Amino acid sequence: MVIVVMGVSGSGKTTVGSLLATSLGWEFADADDYHSRENVEKMSLGIPLTDVDRVPWLQSLRARIGAWLDSEKDAVLACSALRQTYRNQLRINEDVHFVYLKGTPDLLAERLLERRDHYMKPSMLQSQLATLEEPADAVVEDAGLAPQEIVHNIRESFALH
Repeated sequence: MVIVVMGVSGSGKTTVGSLLATSLGWEFADADDYHSRENVEKMSLGIPLTDVDRVPWLQSLRARIGAWLDSEKDAVLACSALRQTYRNQLRINEDVHFVYLKGTPDLLAERLLERRDHYMKPSMLQSQLATLEEPADAVVEDAGLAPQEIVHNIRESFALH
């Protein structure tokens, strides 16, 4: 099984995803680590990525998910997966599931302002919220909850005891 913890920047994807993977003894990857140098430079300048910019990134993530599934490894991927078309590319089969961390714009903005040494700038939150197509086929968790509580809820949702 691969669980993709998704949402806009500041929703807690990396924190929740890594805690979930650790609690289950699964592999963890952060989709941010798969961006090209050019994409990171663009975002660090406050320039939102286009769908064209995201193509190689999504291909890399799909390959990573495919490798986990092929080797029968359970894993958690933290990934924005903002559009349904992106999620469709990542959902290789029925063993890929999505958890959407949904937060209020105020909570997300506050978290982004607290970040240090991250290329995602608070000014880009609006573009992410505008791009976001909320999933109809995901487990939805309140990003404002404590990370451990979210992990507990996710484990309950998927009966991962």
